[in-house]
Amino acid sequence: LNLTEPSEGKVKMIANMDGLCLINGESLFQINMMEEIVVATINNQRPVKKGTVVAGARVVPLIIEEEKLQAAEKIAAAGHPVISIAPFRSYRVGIITTGSEVFHGRITDKFGPVVRAKVEAFGCQVMQHIIVPDDRIQIANAVKTLVADGAEMILTTGGMSVDPDDVTPAGIRDAGAKIITYGAPVLPGAMLMVAYLGDVPILGLPGCVMYHKTTVFELVLPIALTGQIINRPMVAKFGMGGLCMEC
Repeated sequence: LNLTEPSEGKVKMIANMDGLCLINGESLFQINMMEEIVVATINNQRPVKKGTVVAGARVVPLIIEEEKLQAAEKIAAAGHPVISIAPFRSYRVGIITTGSEVFHGRITDKFGPVVRAKVEAFGCQVMQHIIVPDDRIQIANAVKTLVADGAEMILTTGGMSVDPDDVTPAGIRDAGAKIITYGAPVLPGAMLMVAYLGDVPILGLPGCVMYHKTTVFELVLPIALTGQIINRPMVAKFGMGGLCMEC
């Protein structure tokens, strides 16, 4: 983060790189519970570009006792940084499109290009795109092939609903992956699946990703690209604010 000079009584904090803005909510709360000091930030885990203002801080009166500033500094130094930017990694991404209609050419795959554009916007490389029918064995083999070829992240599209012929989660499990969660308190995006095969994250994307500009994918992808391990509690916390207002 870079700090501006004081202007109109406040100092702005500006991201000096592209990345994910991480806010230590408890430390921020403790500082703002102090009298005469205020710190305002953007939302936690929000992707930012270099040059984005992510926070502003000021004291309310014209002058303040130095001991209060020192107390705020002590809170900030006690644990994780109050405000930080986690840089994005450039991942080698494999995409698996499942669906017998697409595999046999009866319909055109419109999902793959959308997903490719979203990950390439973060500087990732799509190293391979495999199309398979609704078949557990072929889905599992596609996952294994991508991992063997060096994929660092796998995205699957199609077959994520609860219809009997939607077997993508089963195929991913058959490949040896551990399912972290199937379902997220996000609308649109409830049918998200998160799994790991070793240290390779596998995201099963619901159909809404193809139709809506902002979905659960916009929440989980930036987190994964910082190298954080996505777990069930992390996904469960998406519920507060997880209703997209299409704004």
